[in-house]
Amino acid sequence: MSVRQQIRPVLSLALPLIAAEIGWMSMGIVDTIMVGHMANPAINIASAALGQVLYNTLAFGIAGVLLSLDTFLSQSHGAGRYDEANRWLYHGLILAAVLAAALFGLIELAARLMIRLPIDPQVVDGAIRFLRALNWGTPTLFLYFTLRRYLQAFNHARPIAVALITANLCNLLGNWVLIYGHSWGSIHIPALGIVGSGLATSLSRTYLALFLLAAIWRVEREHSYGLLSMLRHIETSRLKRLALLGAPAGGQIFVEISIFGTVTFLIGTIGPLPLAGHEIALNCASFTFMVPFAISAAAAVRVGQALGREAPREAAAAGWAAILLGAACMATFSIVLAVFANPIARSFTPDRAVIAATVPLLFVAAAFQFFDGLQITATGALRGAGNTHAGLIVQILGYWIIGLPIGCWLAFRLGYGALGLWIGLCAGLIVAGLALSAVWRRTTQSLSAKSLVSDG
Repeated sequence: MSVRQQIRPVLSLALPLIAAEIGWMSMGIVDTIMVGHMANPAINIASAALGQVLYNTLAFGIAGVLLSLDTFLSQSHGAGRYDEANRWLYHGLILAAVLAAALFGLIELAARLMIRLPIDPQVVDGAIRFLRALNWGTPTLFLYFTLRRYLQAFNHARPIAVALITANLCNLLGNWVLIYGHSWGSIHIPALGIVGSGLATSLSRTYLALFLLAAIWRVEREHSYGLLSMLRHIETSRLKRLALLGAPAGGQIFVEISIFGTVTFLIGTIGPLPLAGHEIALNCASFTFMVPFAISAAAAVRVGQALGREAPREAAAAGWAAILLGAACMATFSIVLAVFANPIARSFTPDRAVIAATVPLLFVAAAFQFFDGLQITATGALRGAGNTHAGLIVQILGYWIIGLPIGCWLAFRLGYGALGLWIGLCAGLIVAGLALSAVWRRTTQSLSAKSLVSDG
């Protein structure tokens, strides 16, 4: 099957996932807009930035271990081994519970350590309160993350999109009620400010997990995949395989998000205003990133299913189709960010100083969009083929060895501040995009028909 023939099936799976990922990212954008219209917008946006980046760095790095489910579930589905897929889901749920407990403890510890940061005390105080409110949604976040992998591996992506779209309505309502406070007769809800924003997100994540539980129950009734009779005892060897394959994937996500976390911290030492501009620009870059990120998930599933069917040429074509789609979408977003930088910044806050701090960063974001699309879709294709190490190695090289030193030199030696750090990020993404595309090219040349899924 050619790359052209694979575009439609990849896109069919990716479209609901794109809607889902955009819905996911919209929660953070809504949070930023809501706190951006409170008093002292620079302080509140900066606090949300610090809290969100710390939570996301730890949460998605740890939850990234569960990305190994993409490989095992999709290849089991491709081979027609539904019983095998169900066993992987069962063990994925067990692993998710352990990881969620670890994250909950780490977030509490991080909140205690944040008071030592050399950042404006008002910003740190708001970030700690916001972070603790977010942490209440940790268990249901990991449950959602695991259930989602099962649904998309079985080509049931539409419920994921519906879940996240409706969850955004919950988050919007929750922000409106909890941030500003409201009274209806004898019912009085106090204004919780930035804490209310974190609680609204936690409640929305609980809704997401419950929605997917209901979706899986409905899918099981319609298709009879055998979920109700899945293996009930724990196989330590299976948990070990999940963790070993998933650890590099989680490590890659941690490396990528932590570089933005480090940049956030460094910009925070400059002052609340640059940090507020950074948060808005980062929200925009993260929003556009959700499109190729969803295509990346579709790539992992399509490549994995093809290898499960022992069709390596189809797997190669699916990977290239995803990379082509991701790069094309991000090239379009590059034009949008460059042309509409000022109106985009104004949509977050009326504060002119914050807008002025945001616009130059949006121009840099426009410059790295294409390469960001390359690196994440190539990563998804490689994950479907069982390669979770290449992305980790490339991103350590691109972000930490090349990007961060360049950014620090421009920011602190040449005085470019936040803009210099973002230029460093741009350099790292260019390296990662080109390198991972080359790795996938070599992988397609050596794909064999042997599936990575065992017989049990």
